[in-house]
Amino acid sequence: MNALTDSEALALHAIPAPQVPAQPSQQMLLVPLSRLRPSRRNVRKTVGPSIEALAASIERVGLLQNLTVTLAADGGHYEVVAGGRRFAALKLLAKRRRIAKDWDAPCLLVADSSARTASLTENVQREAMHPADQFEAFAALVTEGRPVEDIAADFGVTPLVVQRRLRLANVSPRLMADYRADTVSLDQLMALAVTDDHAAQEAAFYDAPEWQRSPAALRQRLTEREIGADHALVRFVGLDAYTAAGGGIRRDLFADDEATGTTLTDAALLERLVRDKLESLAEPVRAEGWAWVEAVPHLRPTEWQAFQNAPRTRREPTAREVRRMEVLQGRIARTDAALEEAYDADDEDKAETLHERREALVVELETVQSQLSDHAPEVRAMAGVIVTLDREGQPLIHRGLLRDAEAKALRALDAARQRAANGQPPGDQGGDSDGSTTGDAPHGAEHLSDRLAQRLSAHRTAALQIEMARQPQVALAVLVHAMVQQALQGGYRNALPLGVRLSLRDRLEDLAPDWPESPAALALRELRQTWADKLPQEPGELFTVLLDKSQEELVQLLALCTAPAVDVVTPRATASQPGAELAQALGVDMAAWWKPTADGYFQHVPKAAILDAVEQFAPNEVQRLSKLKKAEIAQEAERLAEGSGWMPAVFGRQMPTTANGADAPGSAD
Repeated sequence: MNALTDSEALALHAIPAPQVPAQPSQQMLLVPLSRLRPSRRNVRKTVGPSIEALAASIERVGLLQNLTVTLAADGGHYEVVAGGRRFAALKLLAKRRRIAKDWDAPCLLVADSSARTASLTENVQREAMHPADQFEAFAALVTEGRPVEDIAADFGVTPLVVQRRLRLANVSPRLMADYRADTVSLDQLMALAVTDDHAAQEAAFYDAPEWQRSPAALRQRLTEREIGADHALVRFVGLDAYTAAGGGIRRDLFADDEATGTTLTDAALLERLVRDKLESLAEPVRAEGWAWVEAVPHLRPTEWQAFQNAPRTRREPTAREVRRMEVLQGRIARTDAALEEAYDADDEDKAETLHERREALVVELETVQSQLSDHAPEVRAMAGVIVTLDREGQPLIHRGLLRDAEAKALRALDAARQRAANGQPPGDQGGDSDGSTTGDAPHGAEHLSDRLAQRLSAHRTAALQIEMARQPQVALAVLVHAMVQQALQGGYRNALPLGVRLSLRDRLEDLAPDWPESPAALALRELRQTWADKLPQEPGELFTVLLDKSQEELVQLLALCTAPAVDVVTPRATASQPGAELAQALGVDMAAWWKPTADGYFQHVPKAAILDAVEQFAPNEVQRLSKLKKAEIAQEAERLAEGSGWMPAVFGRQMPTTANGADAPGSAD
């Protein structure tokens, strides 16, 4: 039973020297694949998911390591006790007819008594090569002239994996040596590989303190002067147009996707392309008769506050326009009904098609409605236009903007016309000197309960706090403002006009239950923790550390510590909002820190107030929503408000109107 067959005897002479010197009880054989079967004594019970890749590698480069087998009890088969993955890969190749079913597999025959020991030895004693050796070996293959695609096929990996290993092989030798010594991690190495400049790699790592060597910090340091491919400016110009103009790009092979891993290296060229394209959009606008037209890529919220909206003159629609609007409204209503049926039937394809059709109908209706109101020629002669971009890189044309002087001049002109029409003498003014009437108070708080007013003002406080922590110059001015009032102007004032109290206001959940998870609170908490981790607790040691800090770092820390002193919480619903000067100085846009939701806002105001709000950001939905219950209206209002930029008037932010491309100041931010 243990005698060798003729083919086995011939195989002993045909096979080269074995990889491991055979013991007296071991023999090298060529065994047909059909006579091999798995052994229960193979200590590796889990084959793993990479058999496909291993089979592809064996097909290309051959079986580089023999199987270890014992003779089965039936004497006609051999059981594989070591090399189970290789055996599974060979069976897969045979199944796919890549090799013959009786393909001769090189096997080491061991004694039945040592089968489990041989299996355990092969799986335990082997040691994988260091990843750095892999990187250098892949680079050597490319140097020998092997194409990346062939290398990928040989090892059953994608070409991207090979490119990544080649990029890692190109890291600075000094960093690679430290990687081998386990003082640089693989994640850090991947972050440093974003550039091929060895000097820049070493400076980014070795010149930074240890706590600033996270992969994200290293990648940020190496690309801080570059612009991501998903930036709004890049989306506006187009990556192809930028590269066609000679702009350089850098690709991070270790990014999650190509968009986030691509950066533009020539910011000046991108800025020029953006301005040129905006100017081309501004040219036809200049022919409309405006006093001025400016093309700027971006305006900060504080800059938008310098403008007012010029008044529009509305005319009655023609019979044709009335019919057109009625037809469009009917189509929208029918599309909404069909959408509801599609949602109920879980027909996503139909729902998506109907949704796109509805959006097109709404845009057409808004276009017709926008044509009913326009700026009079005398208004255009004073007002201007700003051509800019929104956050997504889409162009926005803000028509009818007035600076303070222009707004006063226009009001004076209107007042003079009214006096002339009423037969009053030119100098008789019924209002203030600037043409406004006395007693016009800001509105928007009449439908707020005291509890909701406190809740909203708590979120406004959180937004002001994080913005102040990020803007040391304003924080320094606020502190000096408080000290001047005490030291130079005679007295201590607890409630400062700026909305800053000389006590900390860093717990707001009693006023707003959702405050702890708000974006502003989370951002401030993260910033505070970052600094807290860097500073010692012992007062003497803390003072020594602070003395070693630069003035810039101390001012940043001062801003962070000043932030919790901001307190603009209002005890009751009121139209006046404390801290207006501070909000203007910080350029706070509440849309960045708070979203109108059903739980956070709409459920806490009357049904009429919800519909009034919807009228501003989704006027065509008001009729449908008015038939629903308040809870349903609140949920729908939350959905419709998403992405609209709408804010309650109590936050002092106007709702942009997109009709005819004319948006309110601040809507582009």
